[in-house]
Amino acid sequence: MSNHTDIIDTLAETPVELVELRRRRPEAVENAQRSFEALFEPTDDALIRALPVATRYAVAAFIAGVSGATRAAAFYTDLLADEDESLVAVVEEAVRAGVSTGPYAGGDFVLFGEGALAAAFDFAHLLTFHPKDASPAAIGHLQEAGYNENAIVSLGQLIAFVAFQLRVVHGVRVLAGSGEIPEGVEKRAGVAEPGWAPAAATLQPEVVAPGKFVAHPLGWKPWVAPLEKGELTDAHMDALIKPERADMEYFRLLARDPQALKARTLTDLDIFYNTAGGLGRAERELAATVASRLNGCEYCASVHQGRSKEEGGDAAAIDRLLDEGVTADLNSELWNAIRDAAVALTRTPFEFGTPHVDALRAAGLDDLAVLDVVNSSAFFNWANRLMLTLGEPDVPKRYR
Repeated sequence: MSNHTDIIDTLAETPVELVELRRRRPEAVENAQRSFEALFEPTDDALIRALPVATRYAVAAFIAGVSGATRAAAFYTDLLADEDESLVAVVEEAVRAGVSTGPYAGGDFVLFGEGALAAAFDFAHLLTFHPKDASPAAIGHLQEAGYNENAIVSLGQLIAFVAFQLRVVHGVRVLAGSGEIPEGVEKRAGVAEPGWAPAAATLQPEVVAPGKFVAHPLGWKPWVAPLEKGELTDAHMDALIKPERADMEYFRLLARDPQALKARTLTDLDIFYNTAGGLGRAERELAATVASRLNGCEYCASVHQGRSKEEGGDAAAIDRLLDEGVTADLNSELWNAIRDAAVALTRTPFEFGTPHVDALRAAGLDDLAVLDVVNSSAFFNWANRLMLTLGEPDVPKRYR
C-alpha cells in the first residue's frame, strides 16, 4: 500500500527544491496524502463493503489511463494487481475503449458493459470528461448496479480526488522542467442517451436552475440522501471542521465518508488560505472560478467569483469571465496568464506546459506562486466534480 510515502511526489518525481516548496503548504501536502489513504485504504468495514478496495484501485487506474497519465496508471494498476490481478485486463480493455478528451457537455456517454464495475467505469468516464452532463439518472444507474449512498459518495470523492491528484502531479512535473503533455486525442464518440433512469432511492429535488453563470449566491440540492442532523456522530462533526456545516445538505452528504471529507477540507483550507508567501488570495479564487467556468459548475463559480472580488479582484474582469467564458480578456497580463494556466490544467488530457509556467513567471510570479496556481486550479477539478454529479444548483427565491 502507500506506506505513508507522499504519492504526489512519488508520481511527479519531485526534485528536492520543489519537495521543500510544496511543504510551504504543509497541510495541503499532508491532507492530499490523507485523502489518498482515506479513499484507497479505508479502515471502516462498512465503507469497504460498500466500495471494495479492488474496485477503488480499478477505477483509479481507469481514470489515469483514459486521461493519458501513464505513470499514475501504472501505479494504480500495480496496487490493483496486488488486490485482484484478474481485474487488470478488465481495466486495460476499458481504458482502450475510453481514452478521450474534455471537458465537454451535451451527450457522448461512453459505456462499458454490464455489472457493478462497468457502472463505476461509466460514472468515472462521465465525471472525468463531461461532469456537466451528470443527472439523477446517473445516480440511479449506480444505485441499480448495487451501490448504496455511502458507496456513491466514496466513489464520487475518489474520482474527483484522482482528477486533482493527476493535475498536481502534472503541474509539479512541468514546474520541474520534466512534464510531458500527453499526446492529443480526439473526443470519444458515445451515445447521446445512455438509457439510465433515476432509481427508487434517487432524490429528484425541485429546483430553479440558473440559466447562466451568476454573480449572486446559489443554493444546492442533493440527488443522494445526506445524513440527517440527528445521525451525525462526534466523528462526523469532527470531519465537518466547522459545526455550522451540519446545517448544509452538501456537507452532511459528504460526511457519509467522514475521513475523506476531513482530509479534503483541510487540503482546501491550506491551498486557499495559507497566505505565507506565494499567490494572492484574489488570484487563487480567480483560478477556482476559471476552472469552474470551464467545467460548467455554476455553483462553484458563483461562490468563488464573489470571494475573488472580496479579496480585491477586478470585479469587471470577473463579470466578463462569467458572461463570456474562459476566452474573456481579464485586463491584466497576470490574470490572463493565470486564466490560461487554469484552463490548460482543467482540460483532459492536460495541456499545461512550459509556456504556461514561463508566462506566469514573466507576469511576476515566483515558483511558490506558480505552485499555488497549480494547486488552486487542480483543487477545483475536485470540487466541481462533486458539486456537479451529486446534486444541482438552485436559485434562491430572492433572486428568481
